[in-house]
Amino acid sequence: MIRIGLICLIQFVLLFSVSAQRGSKAGLSKQFIEYQFRSAGDQYRVLRTKTPDNFFPRSYVADLDRAVTSQSNWWCSGFYPGTLLLLFEYTRDDSLKQEALRKLKLLETEQYNKGTHDLGFKMYCSFGNALRIFKDSAAYKSILINAAKSLSTRYNANTKTIRSWDHGNWQFPVIIDNMMNLELLTWATRITGDSSFYKIAVTHANTTMVNHYRPDNSSFHVVDYDTTTGKVLLKKTAQGASDSSAWARGQAWGLYGFTMMYRETSIKAYLEQAKKIAAFMLNDPNLPKDKIPYWDYDAPGIPNALRDASAASIMSSALLELSQYVESKDKERYISVASSILKTLGTQGYKAPPGKNGGYILMHSVGHFPQGSEVDVPLTYADYYFIEALWRYKKMFYKD
Repeated sequence: MIRIGLICLIQFVLLFSVSAQRGSKAGLSKQFIEYQFRSAGDQYRVLRTKTPDNFFPRSYVADLDRAVTSQSNWWCSGFYPGTLLLLFEYTRDDSLKQEALRKLKLLETEQYNKGTHDLGFKMYCSFGNALRIFKDSAAYKSILINAAKSLSTRYNANTKTIRSWDHGNWQFPVIIDNMMNLELLTWATRITGDSSFYKIAVTHANTTMVNHYRPDNSSFHVVDYDTTTGKVLLKKTAQGASDSSAWARGQAWGLYGFTMMYRETSIKAYLEQAKKIAAFMLNDPNLPKDKIPYWDYDAPGIPNALRDASAASIMSSALLELSQYVESKDKERYISVASSILKTLGTQGYKAPPGKNGGYILMHSVGHFPQGSEVDVPLTYADYYFIEALWRYKKMFYKD
């Protein structure tokens, strides 16, 4: 009996050790992940009540208790239904699903919008998640294929890029954000067999890798091209602190975009580029200890400059995916940083109190600082990538 009891004790200790090691490796407990999803669902039920039926949430002005909304043509319109779908997938709350489906219906018109490069943001974050969750849907596939066709019309064979903006004093502006829209194109080739979508995505990524990045692996925000010769005319910023600075969200878009393109293509150059971008971000002396970046890595007034929760959310989601493609040393560092970010965002300081913040999950994001637009406010894409990062975390460490 003593021997049997000793064996049982040893087995219990070993089991506890393995469990503790797993939790230590993950950095965030299953209970933490579950709480974030449940509380986020509660917040989005509040956000739903503040969002008119024919509009999408955009931001919130706390001093006036005023919801800021948009129509479907705003570049962020897909994030709200996308977040609702991720929350529904975890909570199985049908009210979240029904709200997502209502907004998807409003969003359908954007599949034919050829006046924007943001169709990946709008359509893949929303209808892409719907197709993944609800499986085979001919209607969703058709919408996404049409969106990919619309996006492809913005490609220029001379510049070898997809045009970003149709406004401003530019000839053919391309912003680093555009990397995020390429997944819609690679998906379209996989589904239709039409290689033209894939070729556009790869060519755009290759051109971006050459022209957007500095020797230190930080990114310019905007590169303007000559449409006849394809030559670079200007390298500038619109939302960063200066033309030579490293706008935080732009660095995160690039990290996420090249990581995603490696997953989609298996082209090693994209993996190496993602690792270089990660090294720049994580080794920058201005990155705070809690890993929530200032709105620009070179922002005036550091350490008193504003932080950007949206940049942090995107970075955490990107690092979690990147960690799956690298060797153990980098893997551990990427997971550790992502854990630190999610822990900070998920606690007091960035996480909104229940029922507050207009129903948004996170506080303290920065949209367009130079224009004084959406500064230190909640933003839909901050919420989306925060929830996506938690979703990825759960898949990596807590499969049950």
